[in-house]
Parts: sequence; structure tokens; C-alpha cells
Amino acid sequence: MRYSKKLTIQLLFAIAGLAILSVFISNLTVNLIRTGMGLNFNWLIQPSGFALSESSLPYKPSDNYLWVLFIGWINSLKVIIAGLILATIFGLIAGIARTSQNILLKKVSSLYVALIRQIPLLLQLMFWYFVVFLSLPESPIPILGSMVIISNQGIIFLGLNLSVEFSSLLIGLSIFSGASIAEVIRGGLNSISKGQWEAFRSLGISENLGMFRIVLPQALPAIIPGLTSQYLNLAKNSTLAIAVGYADLYAVSDTTITQTGRAIEGFIVLLVSFLLLNLIISGGMEVINRLTMKSNYHF
Repeated sequence: MRYSKKLTIQLLFAIAGLAILSVFISNLTVNLIRTGMGLNFNWLIQPSGFALSESSLPYKPSDNYLWVLFIGWINSLKVIIAGLILATIFGLIAGIARTSQNILLKKVSSLYVALIRQIPLLLQLMFWYFVVFLSLPESPIPILGSMVIISNQGIIFLGLNLSVEFSSLLIGLSIFSGASIAEVIRGGLNSISKGQWEAFRSLGISENLGMFRIVLPQALPAIIPGLTSQYLNLAKNSTLAIAVGYADLYAVSDTTITQTGRAIEGFIVLLVSFLLLNLIISGGMEVINRLTMKSNYHF
């Protein structure tokens, strides 16, 4: 009886959702017919006619819109993947530091999380772009020997030339997302019973080894769901790249819509592209979650 009631409620919600969706589609169709535009994607094979500030693949203005949108998608994917790696490193360090017995590390990491989470991401991106990078001298400044070289043209890291737009976006996104990831990691570590911490300390195992070999693996099932949400937020926040002039998917789509006047089709392409990005992230994290659950079961 209870199962039947739940099934009925779910069915009603599904019908309501489909009804709302049908109303939106109907209104869209009527408006398109009224304006005489209709849905048309033929513009995708027309020459784009505009240049890109940054391209990971060969591109010239005579290439079609489909190709330039793909390049924008690749640019987005590039900064998102790099951002996920850096943000995870920042978040892991800060999250572990917040559970540390070292008072100084705990205070510094708490200040980082509190400060960064209170400042809007857009302001942070503009800070890194206008205040930090564009204020640097033109002459290269070596850091860590010759491993990293910075200037107002961007960053050279191990031979890779990162533009000032890409560098500003990457650092801003990583630091901002890292603060939220730190809280997710701290919550996961705090979910582990104190007995686990006391056990490895009583065995004379060092804090670092005990953290990464005993505590952190057990905390991963509690960390990964929240981590997935933060990864998806980072992917969506990357659309603020337009504020620093980075040619990501959103910036390229905005220019494309302006030139072609095909706003609805442009937003459909943008929606499908970001849906694909988010599905890749969610699918990857789901695989990691299953592997983690399996390894913790054997553990």
C-alpha cells in the first residue's frame, strides 16, 4: 500500500513536469512561427568571420561557426580540467590543515576559507587579471628556478605558455573552488571516529602517513558527493571567463549569437555543450565513488 502511494506521487510529479515542459515547448514554437524565424542550424556551416584570442587548435576567421564553437568547448574543457586539479590540491591542503593539531596551520587555513568564500568570484577574477597580472613587468620573473616564469603576458610553466587570460581564470577559479572543497574535505575527515585517529597514533604511525593511508580513504565516501557538486560548480563558474577575455565556450557562443541573431539555437548549442561537460564530470566521479566504496568494503 505504501509502495503504491509513493509510486502514485512520483507519477503525478512526472506528469506535472511533462505538462510544464510541453507548455514551454508550445510557447517557443508559437513565438518562432509568429516571428517567422523557425529553428535553423544552417548558420553552423557559415564562416564565423571573427578572430579568437586563444585557440588550442588551428583556427582562422574563414572557418565555420561549428568549428569555432568546438574550439571554445575545448578551451572550456582545458581550463576546467586544470582548475579541477588545482582546486582539489588547494582544497585538500586547506581541508587537512583545518583538522590539524598545529594551531598556526589551522588558523591560516580557516582564514583562507572564510576570506575567499565571502568575496564574489567575479571580483576575484578581475583582481587576478587587472591588479596582479597586468601590473607585472614585461620582463620575465623566474620563480622556483626556471620552473615557473611570470610576466604581464602570463605564465610559462615547464615550457607551457599560459596566456594572461587563461592564467587569471585558472588561478581565480582554483582558489575560489578550493575554499569550498576544503570545507567538504574537512567535513569528511570529521566524520571519521576519533578512535581511528587514536589507533594509528598509538601505533607510532606519523600524522601524514596515518592521514593518507588510514583516515582519508575511509572519509572518501562522505567526501565524494560534496566534491562532485563543487566540481560541477567550477565547470559552471568557468563561464565568467568572458570577464577576463578568455575565449571559452560561453564567450564564443555570445559572439556567435550576436553575429547570427540565432539566440535560441545558440543557447540550445550552449546548453547541450555544458550538459555534456557536466555529464563527463558526474560520470567520472560516479566511477570513482564506486571504486572507493568497493575498496572501503575490502578495507
